[in-house]
Amino acid sequence: MSIAAVFVNVLLFLLLAPLFEGVMRRVTARVQSRQGPPIVQPYYDLLKLLGKDRINSARNWAFKLAPPAAFASILAVVALAPFGSKLNALGARVDAITIVYLLTLGGVSVLLGALASRNTFAAIGASREMVTMVMVEPVLAMTLILGAVRTGSLGLGQAVFSTASLGYSLATAVMLAAYLLALQAFVAKQPFDIAEAEIEVLEGPFIEYSGPDYGLFRYYMMMKQMFYAWLFVAVFLPFLQTGAYAGDILTQLAGTFVVFVLIALIGSTNPRLRIDQAVKIYAVLILVALAAVSLAVAGV
Repeated sequence: MSIAAVFVNVLLFLLLAPLFEGVMRRVTARVQSRQGPPIVQPYYDLLKLLGKDRINSARNWAFKLAPPAAFASILAVVALAPFGSKLNALGARVDAITIVYLLTLGGVSVLLGALASRNTFAAIGASREMVTMVMVEPVLAMTLILGAVRTGSLGLGQAVFSTASLGYSLATAVMLAAYLLALQAFVAKQPFDIAEAEIEVLEGPFIEYSGPDYGLFRYYMMMKQMFYAWLFVAVFLPFLQTGAYAGDILTQLAGTFVVFVLIALIGSTNPRLRIDQAVKIYAVLILVALAAVSLAVAGV
Protein backbone atom coordinates (compact mmCIF):
# COMPACT_ATOMS: atom_id res chain seq x y z
CA MET A 1 0.00 0.00 0.00
CA SER A 2 2.83 2.41 0.87
CA ILE A 3 4.36 2.04 -2.61
CA ALA A 4 0.97 2.34 -4.31
CA ALA A 5 0.27 5.48 -2.27
CA VAL A 6 3.12 7.25 -4.07
CA PHE A 7 1.40 6.69 -7.42
CA VAL A 8 -1.99 7.63 -5.93
CA ASN A 9 -0.52 10.95 -4.78
CA VAL A 10 1.00 11.79 -8.14
CA LEU A 11 -2.03 10.71 -10.18
CA LEU A 12 -4.53 12.61 -8.02
CA PHE A 13 -2.49 15.82 -8.12
CA LEU A 14 -1.89 15.51 -11.87
CA LEU A 15 -5.57 14.88 -12.54
CA LEU A 16 -7.18 17.28 -10.06
CA ALA A 17 -4.88 20.30 -9.97
CA PRO A 18 -6.27 21.68 -13.27
CA LEU A 19 -9.81 21.00 -12.03
CA PHE A 20 -9.27 23.10 -8.91
CA GLU A 21 -7.79 25.84 -11.09
CA GLY A 22 -10.98 25.69 -13.16
CA VAL A 23 -13.08 26.00 -10.00
CA MET A 24 -11.19 29.14 -9.03
CA ARG A 25 -11.70 30.67 -12.48
CA ARG A 26 -15.41 29.89 -12.39
CA VAL A 27 -15.91 31.30 -8.88
CA THR A 28 -13.98 34.44 -9.83
CA ALA A 29 -16.14 34.89 -12.92
CA ARG A 30 -19.38 34.49 -10.97
CA VAL A 31 -18.27 37.02 -8.33
CA GLN A 32 -17.55 39.47 -11.16
CA SER A 33 -20.96 38.78 -12.77
CA ARG A 34 -19.47 36.89 -15.72
CA GLN A 35 -20.32 33.44 -17.02
CA GLY A 36 -16.66 32.45 -17.11
CA PRO A 37 -14.93 29.53 -18.84
CA PRO A 38 -15.97 25.91 -18.28
CA ILE A 39 -14.41 24.26 -15.24
CA VAL A 40 -12.41 21.94 -17.51
CA GLN A 41 -10.84 24.84 -19.44
CA PRO A 42 -7.41 24.42 -17.76
CA TYR A 43 -7.21 20.90 -19.22
CA TYR A 44 -7.82 22.29 -22.71
CA ASP A 45 -5.21 24.99 -22.11
CA LEU A 46 -2.58 22.48 -21.03
CA LEU A 47 -3.28 20.13 -23.94
CA LYS A 48 -3.06 23.03 -26.37
CA LEU A 49 0.26 24.24 -24.94
CA LEU A 50 1.80 20.77 -24.73
CA GLY A 51 0.85 20.13 -28.37
CA LYS A 52 2.68 23.17 -29.74
CA ASP A 53 6.27 23.39 -30.96
CA ARG A 54 9.00 24.16 -28.42
CA ILE A 55 10.79 27.48 -29.05
CA ASN A 56 14.03 28.28 -27.22
CA SER A 57 13.97 32.04 -27.71
CA ALA A 58 16.86 32.67 -25.32
CA ARG A 59 19.02 29.93 -26.84
CA ASN A 60 20.73 28.81 -23.62
CA TRP A 61 20.62 25.72 -21.44
CA ALA A 62 19.21 27.47 -18.35
CA PHE A 63 16.15 28.66 -20.26
CA LYS A 64 15.45 25.09 -21.43
CA LEU A 65 16.15 23.47 -18.07
CA ALA A 66 13.94 25.69 -15.91
CA PRO A 67 10.44 24.35 -16.85
CA PRO A 68 11.19 20.61 -16.41
CA ALA A 69 13.15 21.37 -13.21
CA ALA A 70 10.19 23.26 -11.72
CA PHE A 71 7.74 20.53 -12.74
CA ALA A 72 10.02 17.76 -11.40
CA SER A 73 10.33 19.57 -8.06
CA ILE A 74 6.58 19.72 -7.49
CA LEU A 75 6.18 16.10 -8.62
CA ALA A 76 8.73 15.11 -5.98
CA VAL A 77 6.86 17.12 -3.34
CA VAL A 78 3.51 15.47 -4.02
CA ALA A 79 5.13 12.03 -4.22
CA LEU A 80 6.48 12.52 -0.69
CA ALA A 81 3.37 14.16 0.80
CA PRO A 82 1.43 12.13 3.40
CA PHE A 83 -1.76 12.46 1.37
CA GLY A 84 -4.61 10.60 3.01
CA SER A 85 -3.02 11.01 6.46
CA LYS A 86 -0.48 8.23 6.00
CA LEU A 87 3.20 8.33 5.10
CA ASN A 88 4.04 6.38 1.96
CA ALA A 89 7.25 4.51 1.14
CA LEU A 90 9.04 7.70 0.05
CA GLY A 91 7.64 10.09 2.64
CA ALA A 92 8.80 7.81 5.47
CA ARG A 93 12.40 8.30 4.33
CA VAL A 94 12.52 12.10 4.39
CA ASP A 95 11.97 14.89 6.90
CA ALA A 96 10.03 18.15 6.74
CA ILE A 97 13.09 20.12 5.64
CA THR A 98 13.20 18.09 2.40
CA ILE A 99 9.77 19.42 1.44
CA VAL A 100 10.93 23.00 2.05
CA TYR A 101 14.03 22.44 -0.09
CA LEU A 102 12.01 20.96 -2.96
CA LEU A 103 9.47 23.79 -2.93
CA THR A 104 12.33 26.30 -2.91
CA LEU A 105 13.90 24.48 -5.86
CA GLY A 106 10.72 25.10 -7.85
CA GLY A 107 10.86 28.83 -7.09
CA VAL A 108 14.56 28.96 -7.99
CA SER A 109 13.78 27.26 -11.31
CA VAL A 110 11.26 30.00 -12.11
CA LEU A 111 13.87 32.64 -11.29
CA LEU A 112 16.48 30.83 -13.38
CA GLY A 113 14.23 30.70 -16.43
CA ALA A 114 13.19 34.33 -16.10
CA LEU A 115 16.74 35.63 -15.76
CA ALA A 116 17.99 33.38 -18.55
CA SER A 117 15.35 34.78 -20.93
CA ARG A 118 17.09 38.20 -20.94
CA ASN A 119 13.76 39.98 -21.08
CA THR A 120 13.27 43.16 -19.08
CA PHE A 121 9.72 42.32 -18.02
CA ALA A 122 10.84 38.81 -17.02
CA ALA A 123 13.64 40.30 -14.92
CA ILE A 124 11.13 42.54 -13.10
CA GLY A 125 8.87 39.56 -12.51
CA ALA A 126 11.86 37.54 -11.29
CA SER A 127 12.82 40.21 -8.78
CA ARG A 128 9.27 40.23 -7.42
CA GLU A 129 9.22 36.44 -7.33
CA MET A 130 12.47 36.46 -5.39
CA VAL A 131 11.07 38.87 -2.80
CA THR A 132 7.98 36.72 -2.40
CA MET A 133 10.00 33.52 -2.10
CA VAL A 134 12.43 34.94 0.46
CA MET A 135 9.73 36.46 2.65
CA VAL A 136 6.85 33.97 2.33
CA GLU A 137 8.54 30.55 2.19
CA PRO A 138 9.75 30.99 5.81
CA VAL A 139 6.08 30.88 6.87
CA LEU A 140 5.80 27.41 5.31
CA ALA A 141 9.07 26.33 6.94
CA MET A 142 7.94 27.57 10.34
CA THR A 143 4.57 25.82 9.94
CA LEU A 144 6.42 22.51 9.65
CA ILE A 145 8.96 23.49 12.33
CA LEU A 146 6.05 24.19 14.69
CA GLY A 147 4.90 20.61 14.26
CA ALA A 148 8.46 19.37 14.75
CA VAL A 149 8.83 21.36 17.99
CA ARG A 150 5.54 20.06 19.37
CA THR A 151 6.28 16.41 18.54
CA GLY A 152 10.04 16.53 19.07
CA SER A 153 10.75 15.14 15.60
CA LEU A 154 11.49 16.56 12.14
CA GLY A 155 9.84 13.56 10.53
CA LEU A 156 7.42 14.56 7.79
CA GLY A 157 4.46 12.77 9.33
CA GLN A 158 5.07 14.22 12.79
CA ALA A 159 5.47 17.77 11.43
CA VAL A 160 2.32 17.64 9.30
CA PHE A 161 0.04 15.80 11.72
CA SER A 162 1.14 17.34 15.02
CA THR A 163 -2.30 18.90 15.52
CA ALA A 164 -3.98 15.58 14.82
CA SER A 165 -1.84 13.80 17.42
CA LEU A 166 -1.55 16.51 20.10
CA GLY A 167 -4.61 18.70 19.52
CA TYR A 168 -4.82 22.46 19.18
CA SER A 169 -2.73 24.88 21.20
CA LEU A 170 -2.27 28.64 21.26
CA ALA A 171 0.82 28.22 19.07
CA THR A 172 -1.22 26.24 16.53
CA ALA A 173 -3.96 28.88 16.46
CA VAL A 174 -1.44 31.67 15.84
CA MET A 175 0.27 29.67 13.07
CA LEU A 176 -3.12 28.89 11.52
CA ALA A 177 -3.77 32.62 11.22
CA ALA A 178 -0.32 33.23 9.70
CA TYR A 179 -0.69 30.40 7.16
CA LEU A 180 -4.20 31.44 6.20
CA LEU A 181 -3.10 35.03 5.62
CA ALA A 182 -0.07 33.83 3.62
CA LEU A 183 -2.11 31.42 1.50
CA GLN A 184 -2.87 33.95 -1.24
CA ALA A 185 0.87 34.68 -1.53
CA PHE A 186 1.73 30.96 -1.56
CA VAL A 187 -0.52 30.39 -4.57
CA ALA A 188 0.33 33.77 -6.23
CA LYS A 189 -3.26 34.98 -6.41
CA GLN A 190 -4.63 38.48 -5.87
CA PRO A 191 -3.78 40.55 -4.00
CA PHE A 192 -0.32 38.91 -4.06
CA ASP A 193 0.02 38.05 -7.77
CA ILE A 194 2.68 40.75 -8.10
CA ALA A 195 5.22 38.55 -9.90
CA GLU A 196 2.99 37.75 -12.90
CA ALA A 197 0.88 40.96 -12.77
CA GLU A 198 -0.54 40.62 -16.30
CA ILE A 199 -1.26 44.32 -16.86
CA GLU A 200 2.02 45.58 -15.38
CA VAL A 201 4.71 43.09 -16.41
CA LEU A 202 2.89 40.85 -18.89
CA GLU A 203 3.05 37.47 -17.09
CA GLY A 204 6.41 38.41 -15.54
CA PRO A 205 8.82 35.44 -15.30
CA PHE A 206 6.98 33.49 -18.02
CA ILE A 207 6.77 36.14 -20.74
CA GLU A 208 9.32 34.48 -23.05
CA TYR A 209 7.92 30.99 -22.63
CA SER A 210 5.44 29.31 -24.96
CA GLY A 211 4.30 25.86 -26.00
CA PRO A 212 5.29 22.84 -23.86
CA ASP A 213 7.70 24.84 -21.69
CA TYR A 214 5.00 27.32 -20.69
CA GLY A 215 2.61 24.40 -20.26
CA LEU A 216 4.99 22.78 -17.75
CA PHE A 217 5.22 26.04 -15.82
CA ARG A 218 1.42 26.37 -15.73
CA TYR A 219 1.06 22.76 -14.61
CA TYR A 220 3.71 23.39 -11.94
CA MET A 221 1.77 26.40 -10.65
CA MET A 222 -1.52 24.48 -10.56
CA MET A 223 -0.01 21.57 -8.63
CA LYS A 224 1.78 23.95 -6.26
CA GLN A 225 -1.55 25.66 -5.53
CA MET A 226 -3.17 22.33 -4.77
CA PHE A 227 -0.32 21.29 -2.47
CA TYR A 228 -0.48 24.46 -0.38
CA ALA A 229 -4.26 24.18 -0.10
CA TRP A 230 -4.00 20.50 0.89
CA LEU A 231 -1.26 21.26 3.44
CA PHE A 232 -3.54 23.75 5.20
CA VAL A 233 -6.24 21.06 5.45
CA ALA A 234 -3.80 18.36 6.63
CA VAL A 235 -2.08 20.50 9.27
CA PHE A 236 -4.91 22.62 10.66
CA LEU A 237 -8.10 20.61 10.04
CA PRO A 238 -7.37 17.22 11.61
CA PHE A 239 -11.05 16.70 12.48
CA LEU A 240 -11.60 15.84 8.80
CA GLN A 241 -9.70 12.58 9.25
CA THR A 242 -11.82 9.45 9.22
CA GLY A 243 -9.18 6.87 10.14
CA ALA A 244 -9.51 5.12 6.78
CA TYR A 245 -7.07 5.82 3.93
CA ALA A 246 -9.71 6.25 1.21
CA GLY A 247 -11.97 8.23 3.52
CA ASP A 248 -9.13 10.57 4.51
CA ILE A 249 -8.34 11.21 0.85
CA LEU A 250 -11.95 12.12 0.13
CA THR A 251 -12.31 14.42 3.14
CA GLN A 252 -8.99 16.12 2.42
CA LEU A 253 -10.01 16.69 -1.19
CA ALA A 254 -13.31 18.16 0.00
CA GLY A 255 -11.43 20.46 2.36
CA THR A 256 -9.02 21.41 -0.42
CA PHE A 257 -11.99 22.31 -2.62
CA VAL A 258 -13.33 24.65 0.06
CA VAL A 259 -9.90 26.27 0.42
CA PHE A 260 -9.78 26.89 -3.34
CA VAL A 261 -13.19 28.54 -3.23
CA LEU A 262 -11.93 30.76 -0.40
CA ILE A 263 -8.82 31.67 -2.42
CA ALA A 264 -10.99 32.58 -5.42
CA LEU A 265 -13.32 34.73 -3.31
CA ILE A 266 -10.45 36.65 -1.73
CA GLY A 267 -8.66 37.05 -5.06
CA SER A 268 -11.72 38.30 -6.91
CA THR A 269 -12.64 40.89 -4.29
CA ASN A 270 -9.23 42.41 -3.55
CA PRO A 271 -7.06 44.57 -5.86
CA ARG A 272 -3.42 43.71 -6.44
CA LEU A 273 -1.01 45.17 -3.89
CA ARG A 274 2.06 47.20 -4.76
CA ILE A 275 5.35 45.45 -4.07
CA ASP A 276 6.13 47.76 -1.13
CA GLN A 277 2.70 47.07 0.40
CA ALA A 278 3.18 43.33 -0.04
CA VAL A 279 6.62 43.41 1.60
CA LYS A 280 5.17 45.05 4.72
CA ILE A 281 2.51 42.34 4.97
CA TYR A 282 5.12 39.62 4.38
CA ALA A 283 7.19 41.02 7.27
CA VAL A 284 4.18 40.90 9.58
CA LEU A 285 3.45 37.30 8.56
CA ILE A 286 7.03 36.26 9.37
CA LEU A 287 6.78 37.90 12.80
CA VAL A 288 3.46 36.15 13.50
CA ALA A 289 4.91 32.79 12.41
CA LEU A 290 7.98 33.37 14.61
CA ALA A 291 5.68 34.15 17.52
CA ALA A 292 3.85 30.85 16.94
CA VAL A 293 7.10 28.86 16.98
CA SER A 294 8.21 30.70 20.11
CA LEU A 295 4.96 29.79 21.82
CA ALA A 296 5.47 26.16 20.81
CA VAL A 297 9.00 26.19 22.25
CA ALA A 298 7.55 27.59 25.48
CA GLY A 299 5.00 24.79 25.47
CA VAL A 300 1.98 27.03 25.08
